[in-house]
Amino acid sequence: MKLRTRIYAIIFGSNTREGKTFDVILLWMIILSVTVVVLESVTTFRESYHQAFISIEWFFTIIFTLEYLLRIYSSPRPWKYISSFYGIIDLLAIMPTYLGLIFDQTTFLLTIRALRLLRMFRVLKLGRYIKEAALL
Repeated sequence: MKLRTRIYAIIFGSNTREGKTFDVILLWMIILSVTVVVLESVTTFRESYHQAFISIEWFFTIIFTLEYLLRIYSSPRPWKYISSFYGIIDLLAIMPTYLGLIFDQTTFLLTIRALRLLRMFRVLKLGRYIKEAALL
């Protein structure tokens, strides 16, 4: 089996052991990521653990970026996936962290805060894993 086909079966299919494992791991990553975003919104936590939140956010962003790129790579019709509902949600989930690198946070602080809300789009990624969540 070609690598691309194998990756597709694991990422898009939940009828294999590897696919189910991938879905459950990704489901937990999304839940943890959203939990971190919620905790970061609490001023006391943000002030005490600012650097930890930045590191954790980059960890999740890199993981979700790799997932997004693997979905594009393994998809038989990449542009169809990219322009699909979940493709757009996946992109919106990772964009705010990268946009934070481009914009100066002191100048565009309000814009960055608004863009950080886009990280909550990770919650919408949960929709595709409802069946797997029932297994948990």
